[in-house]
Amino acid sequence: QVQLVESGGGLVQPGGSLRLACEASGIIREIYVMGWYRQDPGAQRVKVADIALDDGNTNYAESVKGRFTISADNAKNTVYLQMDSLKPEDTAVYYCNVVAGRDLQVYWGKGTQVTVSS
Repeated sequence: QVQLVESGGGLVQPGGSLRLACEASGIIREIYVMGWYRQDPGAQRVKVADIALDDGNTNYAESVKGRFTISADNAKNTVYLQMDSLKPEDTAVYYCNVVAGRDLQVYWGKGTQVTVSS
């Protein structure tokens, strides 16, 4: 059974940091990309960052460039999101995303809440 288990969310003050982690298990096909999306209530889910596992190529949303860093541990099928200089507008539910297999199957985690507030 495929599972994406996220951890590391929580409440932090503006300017603070959090580190999210997502471990994927049960995926027997090759994982190509791992990433993070976020969603505000009533809004669409949008991509925050992703990383290609073969060459380490990364992509970031403009709003988080220079503040967030995505990384992955291929051996552990785990992706991380280091979030620094957090702003109230970063508040959202963050979802882990995995793309695997030749048919580019997409898997989602259940989400972890990040709240940036004083």
